[in-house]
Amino acid sequence: MGSIVWSQELAEVYDATLPRWRRSPILDLTVELLARLARGGPAVEFAVGTGRVALPLSGRGIAVHGIELSPHMAAQLSAKPGADAVPVTLGDMTTTRVPGTFKLVYLVANTIMNVTTQDEQLAVFVNAAAHLEPAGCFVVEVIIPKLRTGSPEQASRVFALETDHVGIEIFTDLDGQIAWSHHWREVGGRLIRHSAPYRYVWPSELDLMGRIAGFRLRDRWAGWDRSQLTSDSQSQIAVYEKLP
Repeated sequence: MGSIVWSQELAEVYDATLPRWRRSPILDLTVELLARLARGGPAVEFAVGTGRVALPLSGRGIAVHGIELSPHMAAQLSAKPGADAVPVTLGDMTTTRVPGTFKLVYLVANTIMNVTTQDEQLAVFVNAAAHLEPAGCFVVEVIIPKLRTGSPEQASRVFALETDHVGIEIFTDLDGQIAWSHHWREVGGRLIRHSAPYRYVWPSELDLMGRIAGFRLRDRWAGWDRSQLTSDSQSQIAVYEKLP
């Protein structure tokens, strides 16, 4: 199934679909932690999208280079103030290389799940390692699969029911860890429908991918505020350090 490419229609409204990534305490915490891990930079953002993280991180003095599969998302970034300081290479983050060696590679907002096979998710780790200097960090933000939701026979669930957003998840391939996410959003008077598969991934599975690619797990938190991960945590920030 490969990686998911966002369309022009979705790219045009993408920034409005995840309000938590607008200028907010969460975004500030994200940029602060990434800047600390970059240790002065440079850094690469896999799936840089519209630059919501790359641009403020660049504004902190970190040289950021983006890799992005969708030319429509990259076009949105290029139209923003400060975009000249964030070069973008079009390509798949499983294989696309940026010249140079970096101190930080990061991948946020569950985007590793848009790579829908285990082999290609592992390839993301391998590609991150290829970009990093020894002791460089690869940061992955991703949700933790919910084992406590529904019954084994449950085929779908409504995960969002709001005035401007309805979201339905359909479990299509349990062996392959594939589900489909369907969204209907009202954005600026437009009704936008978006559907895409994703591959959910377990924390232990991520750690094994990291080991295979030459990383060790350095830290794992429940959020960008570095809060402690518990059995009730819904997402994780995993920091992998490249071994010598």
